[in-house]
Amino acid sequence: MTLEVAIKKRFPTFELDVAFEAASETLGFLGASGCGKSLTLRCIAGIETPDEGHIIVNGKTFFDKKRRINLSPQERKTALLFQNYRLFPNLNVAQNVAAGIGGKVSRKERDRLVDAELRRFSLGSFEKRYPAQLSGGQQQRVALARMLAAAPGILMLDEPFSALDSHLKGVLEQNLVSLFDAFDGTILYVSHDIDEALRFCDRIAVVEDGRIVELSRGKDLVNNPQSLASIKLLGCKNATDAQYVDEHRVRLPKWGIELTTAQPVPEEVRHLGIRASFLVAIAHHTANEPSMNRENVFRVRVERVSDARFERMVLLAFMDRADFGVPVVMASDDEMRFLHQHVFWRVDTLNVPEGQLPRQGDELLIHIPPDKLYLTVC
Repeated sequence: MTLEVAIKKRFPTFELDVAFEAASETLGFLGASGCGKSLTLRCIAGIETPDEGHIIVNGKTFFDKKRRINLSPQERKTALLFQNYRLFPNLNVAQNVAAGIGGKVSRKERDRLVDAELRRFSLGSFEKRYPAQLSGGQQQRVALARMLAAAPGILMLDEPFSALDSHLKGVLEQNLVSLFDAFDGTILYVSHDIDEALRFCDRIAVVEDGRIVELSRGKDLVNNPQSLASIKLLGCKNATDAQYVDEHRVRLPKWGIELTTAQPVPEEVRHLGIRASFLVAIAHHTANEPSMNRENVFRVRVERVSDARFERMVLLAFMDRADFGVPVVMASDDEMRFLHQHVFWRVDTLNVPEGQLPRQGDELLIHIPPDKLYLTVC
């Protein structure tokens, strides 16, 4: 089972330009809304037509601009699960499952396929019900059963849990385990949730502005992201422009500091990231203590604090900023530029006594561990 895609599609204000290959695996597409994830799947399914390139599934050419090949969605025999499942409201469960099976299949074989998928997804007692009589989870199981009954060459799922609350999402995710176990082929999975992608996908393609900026296994993506888009999708609160100083040192103009790194710094480095939970407080009320001569230790002032259930998010300003040509701005002048000159620090309120929690106006020393830094070249 193989998939080969290299396509371009242009719009007045957006261009999709993606190229990738996949085997018998689950390949995730991770990115912000509007980055081109769903459009890629729609092009593979034949719902959208690329302007250039080719799409080949299991040796069969679905699309080739130069050779003037463009199979219809029916000829491509793909299965694309949308967010709303798109069941036929006038058909019952059994009929919906049967709807995807080709017309050349005998009645006996059709009934066998439908019965097998109804049993796989525990839908036997619902076969005579109509979609309006089903819960959201039951509708999803019907849609998954229909996908497998059609024996597609490729499975594609477009953010199937985006409209669900966290509790229901956790329950319905188990339905996908049955789907993935039963399908031997390429599965494409679109999401904007990094944890969801890590649970289901063998590899993850990070998509930004219509292009794949990184494609790697989940563990590699988490431990060694190669792009700013990946850093942000991983939930890293602190990401800033970086400049090469030497093999183990970077300059961060917006923060006004330089950092020592445990990993070698590529000369083409562009961004640095550090998780808010990785910052370490050295001491409180240390305005007169020297800091710049200690490795990655800096004097900071608490500008803002905000509390959630189990954490306090703290906005820190560097007190000894170096002049790297980036003027200091106030929040009243430009809120976004103001935030970009500060770092976020996440404090676990379950493990820090109330009297030791940082408060607005506090001055302290913060250590930024050299081995906790992300460096990217794009």
